[in-house]
Amino acid sequence: MPRFAANLSMMFTEHDFLDRFQAAADAGFEAVEYLFPYDFPAEVVAEKLTNAGLSQALFNMPAGDWSKGERGLAALPERRDEFREAVAKAVHYATIIGTPLLHMMSGLADPRDPAAAASYRYALSFAAEKTAEKGIGLVIEPINGRDMPGYFLNDFNSAVALIDEFGPRNVKLQYDIYHRQIIHGDVLTSLGQMMQVIAHIQIASVPLRHEPGTGELNDAMIFAEIDRLGYGGYVGCEYRPLGDTVAGLTWLNKT
Repeated sequence: MPRFAANLSMMFTEHDFLDRFQAAADAGFEAVEYLFPYDFPAEVVAEKLTNAGLSQALFNMPAGDWSKGERGLAALPERRDEFREAVAKAVHYATIIGTPLLHMMSGLADPRDPAAAASYRYALSFAAEKTAEKGIGLVIEPINGRDMPGYFLNDFNSAVALIDEFGPRNVKLQYDIYHRQIIHGDVLTSLGQMMQVIAHIQIASVPLRHEPGTGELNDAMIFAEIDRLGYGGYVGCEYRPLGDTVAGLTWLNKT
């Protein structure tokens, strides 16, 4: 059975954010992930994590003004200085909190735009260098255009090509099963094809992004394939519970 990490941005929202760490531990999780920790001092987040006996799986680098619809800075050439500051902030937080992975969001831009593509490659190179200096892995994630219209990195094959281009650096794939199914389908085959570059996996039902087992995919079969392929990382539960988070965890007890 894979090891699961609760996504505290979506799960346990019955509690204030800092109280979700203990709630996740009480529900049986051994690790957590979330979008951003930056509303709180890194030391406070680290203390909550330690007190709950949890491991940190990953979180995102700052992605601009989320409340205004911004979804990353990497592909935005006019935001390069802000991007560099975001990387420094993320690495600072990651070092204190103790996360092995940081996710770099691309931002909203046309992937056919040469300026956006050049900006993204620069950003990937810069972030890879700065995270590697601290022994932190860097992941990129294709996101479907239905949930996030206009997102620059919206294709798994393009993401893998970029990772191959960066070769020996610490850049890997964040493979979200929900996004994969919506963009391309063919989840089981692609897991096998891409496993060598996958550093983190996320799960949610398709099409409504609720608990595993409530959608069109055979999630139990997917979990079995993840195990068969020898994946040793966490599977992040990046889903929106249908109701109470704990009441909806019956799927976890069946895996």
